[in-house]
Amino acid sequence: MNKLFVVGLGPGDSAGMTGRAHLALEQSTLICGYTKYIELVRQLYPNKKYLVTGMRREIERCRMALQEAGRQTVALVSSGDAGVYGMAGLIYELAGDYPSVEIEVVPGVTAAQSGAAVLGAPLMLDYAVISLSDLLVPWPTIEKRLQGASRGDFFIVLYNPASRRRKGHLQRACEIVLENRSAETVCGIVRNIARKGEQSRILTLGELHGTAVDMFSTVFIGNSQTRLYNDKMVTPRGYARKKKRK
Repeated sequence: MNKLFVVGLGPGDSAGMTGRAHLALEQSTLICGYTKYIELVRQLYPNKKYLVTGMRREIERCRMALQEAGRQTVALVSSGDAGVYGMAGLIYELAGDYPSVEIEVVPGVTAAQSGAAVLGAPLMLDYAVISLSDLLVPWPTIEKRLQGASRGDFFIVLYNPASRRRKGHLQRACEIVLENRSAETVCGIVRNIARKGEQSRILTLGELHGTAVDMFSTVFIGNSQTRLYNDKMVTPRGYARKKKRK
């Protein structure tokens, strides 16, 4: 049976790749992906064959990868984790037309994890990851998810918080969360995670409401327990409270 690896490249440049991801790329004769993701790996594997497509050609890209996997070992790459807003789900949706291809998803590090490490340790309790892009999900559905996460006191990580077309989505998201949380809630922004020019900022939810971000940013909204410890964003898991009860 022929093999298709669906590989998460991790954050930033090739330094963020896992050992398992490197092994999958080494075993592949063809590496397929979106232009910018291919740029991240081409210098590491200059002798590989590459199949490159532009933005918004995801279905075409996945079909091409599956077709090629009928003849050779292929790696389809995504940034972060391939199973978190990546290509893994679409590959499985299309795989029924290519029964001879064996699929293996190779996990990577998604922006929620890598950005959290920059800010401190904010994901120590239950959290929700929500994309503010309404290209594939209607905005009313996104609002319902924001309402549910904020009412449930989940820590919230926002992907795709803004673009040239979606300039007001983050402000609206903050308004929804502010219905259930204090304006003093600790929040954070990390831009260009693990890339050249990485920047981070810790601010309050009230300040976040009026802050401009771009598509290279990931936004972190604390829950009721999130605090600053030595200028780092931390959501205590409750060990200190447990110790006091003994």
